[in-house]
Amino acid sequence: MNNNDIFKKLRVALQLRDDQIVEIMQLVDFRISAAELGAFFRATDHPKYMDCGDQVLRNFLNGLVIHLRGTKEEPKNAMDVIKQNQAEVKKNVAEKPKTEFKEKTEFKAKPKTDFKKTRGKAEQSGAKPFNPRDKKQAPKVQVVEKVQYKNGKNKKS
Repeated sequence: MNNNDIFKKLRVALQLRDDQIVEIMQLVDFRISAAELGAFFRATDHPKYMDCGDQVLRNFLNGLVIHLRGTKEEPKNAMDVIKQNQAEVKKNVAEKPKTEFKEKTEFKAKPKTDFKKTRGKAEQSGAKPFNPRDKKQAPKVQVVEKVQYKNGKNKKS
């Protein structure tokens, strides 16, 4: 089990959001962005995955102690803090509007143009209508020349 797994399990167990983790890190004067945190929580085969270093996990754990227990001057009860986080999560889930399925909108088809009329206008103006076949093909350049190998065997003509 590596630091990333520990970090993920603590995040899930304590129901912490990324912004809360950033605030916890700031309690111990450790600055980290939400994007950097996201890299720690990605799958190991993801291209933006990063290993969580010992320093990051240590600072998170120290900040977590202050977050849950408080300081000597202002002590807190850890269970009260956890229940408060759970209440916030439930509130945020309840506030999210349920997505409603929208009916498909009907798109009106564009009116068809008469190509004979447009071709006539193009010819009158002197311009040719675009035709992809008119495009000149670049000559193919042979990269490897034809080489005759002499293996020491004589050819009989």
